[in-house]
Amino acid sequence: MEQLQHLNLPAPSSNGIDSSIITNEPFIAANTISISQEEIMDKHIIPVFVKDNTPLISHMDFVALAKKKAEEFYNIKILSSCIRVSHPIKGRIYSARKKPVKDLLEHEKTIYYERMAFTLTIPGFKTTLHGKEVDLKLVGVKSYQQDNLYQKSGGIQKFKIGIGYQVLACTNLCLTADGAAFDIKVQSIEGLSSALDELLNSFDPVANMDNFSKLDEDFLTEQQFANLLGRCRMYPFLSKEAKLDLPNLRLSDRQVSLVAKNYYKDGLDVSSGISLWELYNLMTDAVKTSYIDTFLERNLGAFELVKGIQGALEKENGFSWFLN
Repeated sequence: MEQLQHLNLPAPSSNGIDSSIITNEPFIAANTISISQEEIMDKHIIPVFVKDNTPLISHMDFVALAKKKAEEFYNIKILSSCIRVSHPIKGRIYSARKKPVKDLLEHEKTIYYERMAFTLTIPGFKTTLHGKEVDLKLVGVKSYQQDNLYQKSGGIQKFKIGIGYQVLACTNLCLTADGAAFDIKVQSIEGLSSALDELLNSFDPVANMDNFSKLDEDFLTEQQFANLLGRCRMYPFLSKEAKLDLPNLRLSDRQVSLVAKNYYKDGLDVSSGISLWELYNLMTDAVKTSYIDTFLERNLGAFELVKGIQGALEKENGFSWFLN
């Protein structure tokens, strides 16, 4: 809370994000659960740097700061959010150290979640993309697993943020490199504030939309689609030397299988091929099965792969291997 006051941020318990408008939209699935800010604030402890017991930037500090920055930048009021967490770290108070688990009382338990992701809906940018409604979202990811807690205060803390559109019908996020910052390393909440400022200032919503506007103009034949899936299955087993000449593939083997499964499940017309917009949505839907700490990178990887494939349809490039 002291960190919030230092930056003149509203306390989440009073003027932060109202839990009544926290949504359960599954922008990520995997092993995550939806959670309210009240539960985080009332029931979760905050990890500390163990050498001096100084708290790290808490999950709610992160969410409240992102909300404040977006509201100031766009001069709007954010009323919709979604917070999801995974990997609970459980404990108990000293007096309950010998109790069986089944006998523990609520006040004797401690918990925090190692990983957290959230989306904030930025009003005023709702539009239509290829016949589907989309909203603009600010996304944040925090994984304490990536921090070294065995040090004093002032140690590096890592964060990931992104801004981009979300397809409302399927809750798929659409992220590109100009709306992503996945390697944020800060020593204080002021550093995180600067990183959010930089992302918001550099992001152009109109130009970003152009990245997706022409994806429905190009198609893969069923044979090309089959070649793409087969190459994606082969990619993990290539030698390091062979991979040096190819673009990075971030989708997992299981996610490639989900793309194939949903190709038929969604009833796409195989006779006329598949548009790159349809392909992109199959991939972004599959990456929702990622763990929180890899979700944003794989989401961006889906866009980079589809855009590369689009280029390969016009002329030979590094992505042509996936279609051959």
